[in-house]
Amino acid sequence: MWFERTLVALFSLCVLGASVVAAADDKHPKAYTDPSDAGPDFKLQGEYTGQVEVGSGQFAVGAQLVARGEGKFYSQIYLGGLPGSGWDRQTKYDGNGQTEDGAVVFKHLLGGGRLADGVLTLLDPDQQQVGTLKHSERVSPTLGKRPPEGAIVLFDGKSADAFEGGKMTDDHLLMPGVTSKQKFGDCTLHLEFRTPFMPTALGQARGNSGCYLQGRYEVQILDSFGLDAKDNDCGAIYTVKAPDTNMCYPPLTWQTYDIDYTAARYDSSGKKTQDAVITVRQNGEIVQNKTKIPQATRAAPIKEGPEPGPLYLQDHGNPVRFQNIWIVEKK
Repeated sequence: MWFERTLVALFSLCVLGASVVAAADDKHPKAYTDPSDAGPDFKLQGEYTGQVEVGSGQFAVGAQLVARGEGKFYSQIYLGGLPGSGWDRQTKYDGNGQTEDGAVVFKHLLGGGRLADGVLTLLDPDQQQVGTLKHSERVSPTLGKRPPEGAIVLFDGKSADAFEGGKMTDDHLLMPGVTSKQKFGDCTLHLEFRTPFMPTALGQARGNSGCYLQGRYEVQILDSFGLDAKDNDCGAIYTVKAPDTNMCYPPLTWQTYDIDYTAARYDSSGKKTQDAVITVRQNGEIVQNKTKIPQATRAAPIKEGPEPGPLYLQDHGNPVRFQNIWIVEKK
């Protein structure tokens, strides 16, 4: 199909490699926590939505541009719209782009594109415009969700006293590396997190943290924006199951986890009779649906057992931040 071949051409470029060559000091890549300091690539990266016209037909399209440092970008383009917002969960294409004179330019014999002033213009093989995609900023439908009556508020920006080792930034955000003083069994958890902008970092070095239920089972926190998510990416039950859909927003965007958790069950002799079960909604979309967790995460600070356990937010050396954390215990 010409339309699909053209989309592949736009975003599957032969002039650039898929990964950034690491600099000598990339063992400690720069992490930005303030958008005003993040540079020009930060303003170009993000999500884009629009329509492409081919003949008499129109097709909705979503795109995600991931900054890779030094004006290089990785991209995913989705037929139907963005993940969780129209994409058919099947048809997508990836590729690369390069900044030239303040715009990100895509080139290929069969077409091309140009991103400038928040608009991504797509061109056909004759270099005629076939569509435009505009910069889009999504907000999680559960961002700022208020705790219901009876909820246990662990962090509301006023104090980190509910956590062992609790520490806040000057702008009243919770820092990672903390363990709740209170312990829990079956519960629902609301948590809001923000990953830093780390354009030259890759994989597990890019905005890494983790949300451990009962200090045992990790729901990964990572800047996995625009990637094909694996079982160690954001929204995954770490090394157990990848998220059903990668629902990551761009770095420095507040995101939400709404988690329904049922603890593992044990008999009177201490033998486990039922695995822990977890449902995770990331930014309002289910990414784990009643997933069974067969064992504690490798880096878990607490071993499996019948006792209640704390909420542990892992410090992996990156300035991930948290806000609005509360738990409702199940009776």
